Amino acid sequence: MTSSSPEPDGQSDGQSDGQPAPEPTVVGEGQSVPVPRPAKARLLQDGKDMFWSMAPLVVACVALAGMLGMCSFAPQGPGKGPAPQYDAPAALKADAAALHIPIRVPVLPEGWHANSGGRGSIDAGRIDPATKQPARALTSKVGYLTAGGMYVALTQSNADEEKLVASIHSGMYPTGAQDIGGVHWIVYDGAGDDQQGTEPIWTAKLNGPTGPAQIAVSGSAAAGDYRTLAEATQKATPIS
Repeated sequence: MTSSSPEPDGQSDGQSDGQPAPEPTVVGEGQSVPVPRPAKARLLQDGKDMFWSMAPLVVACVALAGMLGMCSFAPQGPGKGPAPQYDAPAALKADAAALHIPIRVPVLPEGWHANSGGRGSIDAGRIDPATKQPARALTSKVGYLTAGGMYVALTQSNADEEKLVASIHSGMYPTGAQDIGGVHWIVYDGAGDDQQGTEPIWTAKLNGPTGPAQIAVSGSAAAGDYRTLAEATQKATPIS
């Protein structure tokens, strides 16, 4: 019977330099694969990995800083923004061409400016002079802000007086008159408890080379501002 010789001290199969080697994993008879090295701890990753980990946080901080930079704190509430602008001369010239009404462009004092405008119509708002039947009337309206910031509107139309006034505010009745430079303006006010605080309407018929136009002044401005707009309108030469 043969006996095997003992291996030298400090050496054995799979060992070198006194360090144990990882045990092989047997996958089949006579075959083995080395055990994979353990993954590095998160803190031991290189700078590239740390950059991609921090990138989303950096982007979020930059976005937040940009949003905060566009904000401001107003302890007294939102400030008063600039009033809208409206090109009244250009709009009124276009209305005169489209509506075939003798439109006027008033020249107003410094500090006044137009802020709105538009065209409209009134069903059965006039009596056609040829057929003597009710017909649709047309309107051109421009809103102005006075130097004191009050609103007053100028409406020019081929409508009859009562129809034009009713299209601005129903339930109005003539209560007086104003004489401005020889032109007679009728003053309409509301009547009854439900009309308390209704803004007055001043209206007059202005004749021109191509025919008359019914003019109305309305809004929240004072009587002096009504007079200013009425006088500037009747002094202007009709466009058509």
